[in-house]
Amino acid sequence: MRSRTSMTVFGLLASIALAGCSTTSETTEVTRVETSKIFTDSYGTVTDAGYALPAIPINRLDKKFHRQIVEYATQEKPGTIVVNTRERFLYYILPGGKAVRYGIGVGKQGFSWSGEAYIAWKQAWPTWHPPKEMAARKPDVARYVEAGMGPGLNNPLGARAMYLFNEKGQDTLFRLHGTPEWSSIGTAASSGCIRLMNQDVIDLYNRVRPGRGAKVVVIQ
Repeated sequence: MRSRTSMTVFGLLASIALAGCSTTSETTEVTRVETSKIFTDSYGTVTDAGYALPAIPINRLDKKFHRQIVEYATQEKPGTIVVNTRERFLYYILPGGKAVRYGIGVGKQGFSWSGEAYIAWKQAWPTWHPPKEMAARKPDVARYVEAGMGPGLNNPLGARAMYLFNEKGQDTLFRLHGTPEWSSIGTAASSGCIRLMNQDVIDLYNRVRPGRGAKVVVIQ
């Protein structure tokens, strides 16, 4: 996933606007604490923007990686995302000492960065641009470095992507994104940043409003 360094401020805002066209269900979930504790039944077939996401055989995945509400003591404000790469969990902080916990997979790029950032923009059904280093290892993806792989069920970024920038407004090259490879959750994948099951990344995407307030803390 390479940085779109040539994107102007106008282009960035335009991209956000285009992403917003397909996210009409976006809500400020942070204002309430949900009563359900675990969402094992939330991994069925989903039709989204014309794509039919297949059901995930969730019972084949350790239950701790199922989306769930957990007790989570933190000084971070509700709406903050905390990514624990070592434990393979992502937490979306809720009021009242709770959080939505998602299972994640961590790639090499996911281990290469830690610290604080914010979600500058997000995109539904993103285009994937593999890094040149990956293309050197896998010639079959080289054609996507410049042209990109269009959105679809086999796109490595999955159904959603969220792009992290540092306090100076620079792209960290760190992404939160979906994946069609549900079995990679809880593992160290061969490439990529932080991946969630597609049904989970859609849920997280709908909670997040890009901007300086969308703080992300990555710990190892």
